[in-house]
Amino acid sequence: MIKRCLTICLLFCATVSAQPSVRRATNLAALIAHPDFYNGRPVVVVGDVKLQDNGELRVTADGASMRLVSKGSAPDGLDEIRGEFWDLGRMGADSPKLAGYDIKATFKIDPEGAWPRPGQVIAVVANAVTAAQPAAAPSVRNIVLYPSRYLDQRITITGQFGGRNLLGDLPDAPGQSRYDFVLRSADAAIWITNLRPRGKDFELSLDARIDTGRWLEVSGTLQQGRGLQWLDGSSGTIKITQAPKELTEDAPIRIPMGPPPEVVFSAPTSEETDVQLSTNVRIQFSRDINPATFKGNIAVKYSEAETRERGEPDTPKIDFSNQYLPGTRVLELKFANPLERFRTVTVQLSDGILGSDKQPLKPWTLNFQTGP
Repeated sequence: MIKRCLTICLLFCATVSAQPSVRRATNLAALIAHPDFYNGRPVVVVGDVKLQDNGELRVTADGASMRLVSKGSAPDGLDEIRGEFWDLGRMGADSPKLAGYDIKATFKIDPEGAWPRPGQVIAVVANAVTAAQPAAAPSVRNIVLYPSRYLDQRITITGQFGGRNLLGDLPDAPGQSRYDFVLRSADAAIWITNLRPRGKDFELSLDARIDTGRWLEVSGTLQQGRGLQWLDGSSGTIKITQAPKELTEDAPIRIPMGPPPEVVFSAPTSEETDVQLSTNVRIQFSRDINPATFKGNIAVKYSEAETRERGEPDTPKIDFSNQYLPGTRVLELKFANPLERFRTVTVQLSDGILGSDKQPLKPWTLNFQTGP
């Protein structure tokens, strides 16, 4: 267990260091619990904004409160705030970001005294504050921004599979089960717990990025703690689904470009002999394939050299149909008639076949021989 946790931690840290600084939808509880993770990052939060009697602007949500620094207008009431999260104890007094601010007036720090410790002085420095409307339909983003709205409720959400936080979306893991994984959508992410990412015709890898482009529909009960939200799927459901036609959030899903798709398995296998005449051909790919690109890019034929050796005038044609099973990434070829005896069959897939991210398939050829 310790070795596995250490591996996950190393993978997470390496991932975080490689990620661009994109805006993250979060909440005040998460910022307070994990200031090291969010420090210096662009964020969007929702809370009640109010000017205090001492002239300080603060934002409050679900019992958590934080200093809000805004050079523009900030209307009282429920607001959506976009800006950066600052933990001044981690920034240092000489940080270029602090130039132009009156440290004493803005952050209540004595410039002549000791600099605050990490986590002691935190703030959201806003570049936009606008009135927000209470969330209605549950989504990954709405849950993160308005967690109390859905707490302890059974809900269904859709998002992209993120494995065991392989893309560094969240600062920590709830540790509820061995199968916990991240579900992400636009600029937000949430944990799914007590629900293995598998179902009919699919099983997703928790520790490899190969599956991080898959879209899932998941149901469960919302829980939270330590600045994290998670959907408890103990009695929930999971299934593969399609990406929404439109994402209303302004931050796009960011999935690192993976390697081009390739064939990882076939039945029959390459150069197999005595293959049954009634066989179907099954080909499994390393990554999701766009099914529309199979058309015109699959060829199945008998050996023309064998036709000449036999003194036959023409090489028989092979009529076939194909079906793609996205859950297992398997292409199945079915033949209209039984294959001919003692023939070499060649199956060719061209690079016109594209992965879901439009990368071309590495061209592939399968040869096998039929039996009696």
